[in-house]
Amino acid sequence: MLGLEYFNFRDLWSPLFLAVILLITAGYLMLVGPLSERFKDAKPVPVGRKMAFAAGMLVLYLAQGGPISLLGHIMFSFHMLSMALTYLIAPPLLMLGIPDWLWRAILRVNPLKGLSFLARPIVAAVLFNGLFSFYHIPAVHDYVMLHFGVHRLYYVVLFIAAVLMWWTLVNPLPEHSEIKGLRKMAYIAINMVLLTPACGLIIFSSTSLYATYNDPAVWAKAMGYCVTGDPSALLKTFGGPGYFAYLDTHVDQQVGGILMKFIQEIIFASMLAYVFRSWYKQENKDDGEDELVSGPQGTVGQGQP
Repeated sequence: MLGLEYFNFRDLWSPLFLAVILLITAGYLMLVGPLSERFKDAKPVPVGRKMAFAAGMLVLYLAQGGPISLLGHIMFSFHMLSMALTYLIAPPLLMLGIPDWLWRAILRVNPLKGLSFLARPIVAAVLFNGLFSFYHIPAVHDYVMLHFGVHRLYYVVLFIAAVLMWWTLVNPLPEHSEIKGLRKMAYIAINMVLLTPACGLIIFSSTSLYATYNDPAVWAKAMGYCVTGDPSALLKTFGGPGYFAYLDTHVDQQVGGILMKFIQEIIFASMLAYVFRSWYKQENKDDGEDELVSGPQGTVGQGQP
């Protein structure tokens, strides 16, 4: 399917990356399980949190080590699916899986405390969306895809920026919650808006923008970083990415932009609805408590006989 039968097990499933994912997951389970007694104020971690972390690791593996990663080098639509999974879905799942007492332990030994300002809401939103948009400038994207070291470094930095962006929305520490209610809803809306220009450029461009997907020679060189063997053999055998693609290169690019924006809208709209519901319930609760305190005559302690 989609030409995946032409690639070997290592190309499709990245065993080394899978081993790293499994080691991290096992380390997490040890920290929240047998080793938790070594942490101050540690409490049992619900199964739901553990499942959230495991799901986040699975999503991260599928996006960066499984077939989706390989297909992301062949078709732009799969590239954008990989980006959405890596930066919009995996981070909040991983962060929700970490209990508050473990977060406090992590922050106590944080060697980057001097850069804590990057976690401030507006800074984090601009940082992540700016890095994401900059990456999808055609010249930048093609350069990153053709230089393996830069590619890995940029993806790591972008993942850290995604965690900082999500910190305002899913962090479980009251002492680190800078915004609530309406301000948090505004923060979500800002993130939804900031990604729009990049997606708009991709969707409404009249031509295919990325040489990685429309130039066979560039494509083969980029593929050399994710498949075994001589990448020039790919050209001899398949002629270019068009052999595998089920869509025209330009249409594939538009589908990728739409897919990214659609996934972002679904995730943030759901988050917006949840925050609004929580804020609304809290406001009604506070109003009800005020009425009880003031009494029916509006004076504390003066009730009806």
